[in-house]
Amino acid sequence: MSSVKPPPVPATPDEIEQQFYEALQHADIEALMAVWSDDDEIVCVHPGGPRVVGPAAIRAAFESMFASGAITARPEKVRRLQSLNCAVHSVLERIEIATPQGPQTAWVVATNVYLKSGGGWAMVAHHASPGSAREVHDIVDAPATIH
Repeated sequence: MSSVKPPPVPATPDEIEQQFYEALQHADIEALMAVWSDDDEIVCVHPGGPRVVGPAAIRAAFESMFASGAITARPEKVRRLQSLNCAVHSVLERIEIATPQGPQTAWVVATNVYLKSGGGWAMVAHHASPGSAREVHDIVDAPATIH
């Protein structure tokens, strides 16, 4: 008799983020909720939507979205800030949308926040805002020092 082994605990914020976007692309609510912390104060904001707080509310929001099918969202141009127990990723999401005129690309600017605890890394916030083609190009300060 073989037993199914659970997936390995993500060792990095990048691994959690990869699991998050894979879950979106497969409309897999269990995999999606597995990346989230079980803390009551986790928060999610979808473009143009209200702040959704807590695991049950976040689950319901994604179940509603998955009722229309998978979400073809791919992270691009990830900018990372990380300390020992916290990571913040600024992500440009490329969203593929089926329209009567054929597939269209939309852009979403998102911030994903991860905390590390005894159980490993977990998502504690996902905040997404509508974007446009101009977000494809970052506005970046020139370095203050020349090396």
